[in-house]
Amino acid sequence: MPTVAIVTDSASDLPPELAAELGIRVVPLLVRFGTQEFRSGVDLSTADFWTRMLAPDAPFPTTAAPTPGAFAEAFSDAFAAGTESVVCVTIGSRLSATFASAEIGAKEHPGREIHVVDSMAVSMGVGHLVMLGVELAAAGRTGAAVAATLRERAPDLDLYVAFDTLEYVRKGGRLSPARAAIGTMLSVKPIITVVDGLVETADRVRTRAKARERVIQLLTSRPVERIAILHTGADDLEAFRCTVVGRLPGGVDPAYVSVETVGASVGPHVGPGAVGGVVLLKR
Repeated sequence: MPTVAIVTDSASDLPPELAAELGIRVVPLLVRFGTQEFRSGVDLSTADFWTRMLAPDAPFPTTAAPTPGAFAEAFSDAFAAGTESVVCVTIGSRLSATFASAEIGAKEHPGREIHVVDSMAVSMGVGHLVMLGVELAAAGRTGAAVAATLRERAPDLDLYVAFDTLEYVRKGGRLSPARAAIGTMLSVKPIITVVDGLVETADRVRTRAKARERVIQLLTSRPVERIAILHTGADDLEAFRCTVVGRLPGGVDPAYVSVETVGASVGPHVGPGAVGGVVLLKR
């Protein structure tokens, strides 16, 4: 058993069954539909979230960071299981208060070795670092060494997703109304990225087909170590995946290719019909 436990939050979009298999503890963000509150991935699965999200007259969902107590409990469980140190990788601190909650939760364990890593990313950008952390821990690296490597690799993450509209990310407060307005003018299809931990518009094209092609160009511009295709119910997903993987310079190990549906923690800011991916670039 590795002496380093890996903890993350549900904005990593890691499949619950994979997290359970690898012993990754996932602290859920909170998702609210009107007066109803759910723990992402616990009370509300990804499939159930999208059913609610797309229901007629459904209230617009909002998200909230986990409490410090939720992180403190996850850390307690890890130490009770015999781990010597914990590495906790969270959604970017400029996108959510989750990182701050994890840091506060860590302070409830004075004298324990807990490293909280700001991924500066979202969705499987966080997930890529988490998976790398699991591999490093299994190889016998110390908690401090794992955390240092993950912080060093965080700038190697690139995310590009074509949205049908910027309305959802604007409603979620992750993009200014002015930038959202630009993205919806003349039926423009915006392509979103994350730069220095903030959501930015990478490009704007006129049609869905052109948006997909531009995303493919961006994702395949440099050699990658691992890639996750991200979507929110997009059409022709397998064709998109095959095209992306086929164009990657130098190829990629199939073990490091996955296709993930954006879940309840991030989905309210994305909306339906989005497609793209996140890569960890090779060094």
